[in-house]
Amino acid sequence: MSTPETMKALVQLHDGYSGRQEGPVIDDLAPLLEYREVPVPQPGPGQALIKVDLAAVNPSDLHFIKGEYGQPRVKGAPAGFEGVGTVVAGDTPFVGQRVSFYATHSGTWADYALTEARGLIPCRPDLRAEDAAGLIVNPLTASAMFDIVRDSGADSFILTAAGSQLGKLLIALGRDYGIAPIAVVRRAQQGEMLRDLGAEEVLVTSDPEMLAKAAPIMKARKPRILLDAVGDQHTADLFFAMPNRARWVNYGKLSTEPPRLTQLGQLIFQHKKIEGFWLTEWMKTASPEKLGAVITEVQERFVSGKCRTDVTAVVSLADAMSELPAATKKLDGKVFLKP
Repeated sequence: MSTPETMKALVQLHDGYSGRQEGPVIDDLAPLLEYREVPVPQPGPGQALIKVDLAAVNPSDLHFIKGEYGQPRVKGAPAGFEGVGTVVAGDTPFVGQRVSFYATHSGTWADYALTEARGLIPCRPDLRAEDAAGLIVNPLTASAMFDIVRDSGADSFILTAAGSQLGKLLIALGRDYGIAPIAVVRRAQQGEMLRDLGAEEVLVTSDPEMLAKAAPIMKARKPRILLDAVGDQHTADLFFAMPNRARWVNYGKLSTEPPRLTQLGQLIFQHKKIEGFWLTEWMKTASPEKLGAVITEVQERFVSGKCRTDVTAVVSLADAMSELPAATKKLDGKVFLKP
């Protein structure tokens, strides 16, 4: 397939890390990105060039462009980790096919993206574009972390930021596998929606009685796993209220205020653990058979309607500099960029 020499992209203005932790909130993209014309990247050995149909906007993207993520920015390179598109060139048999992918060399917030060919995920024809564009970061994270829940042998688990897209995926998994989700949210009005989705309990961090209400839930349900995207004091308090051998698995940092760990003796005497989860590392260690099975299951769950991507905004790439910051502040759904 022929490709043009240049493309439009949202290009990073900085290298490396910022040294700050301000959270995934963006008020103005101008200090971080520029919409400009750049050369279309050329695939080398083991690489694939993809014409982007739709690109996801995740909290990890916002952390990344602010220099707060686990890998450094590259000045002059397009931003954006995840998307769906058509393979137009490269060292791959998937040329001409629609794929979900995670961009490793040139980002998805552009007309074209460049990635490792071995990471391409061929999409079912009946998979919606919105589900395909967000197939990796949230769904694979949810599936991988839910394995931790299942391996714990407990009848329930706790998840923070439960109203997020990833939180909804975890609740649906708990519902379908009979492991009761205990959802933690900031706003009480999210409770009914999450209960309809499958949450057995809902705890609201803005409620001053939250910990008192959590106590009988901990006693009755005995959750062993806390899946946490926030990392705040409410999360720490819930962790210390959990039973022996509880594990706090942190996979995000939505809070900019670090928690105080007031009962560290529990790590010794109650055998509790605090650990991190990063999908990138999980994908490196998962066997090809495991990864293939998870991808097949994820696509089936979306196509069958067991899971669905809630879309709050689709912003054109050309309008992103002015419209994306406001779109990322919309609640309870996902934002996409359309080249």
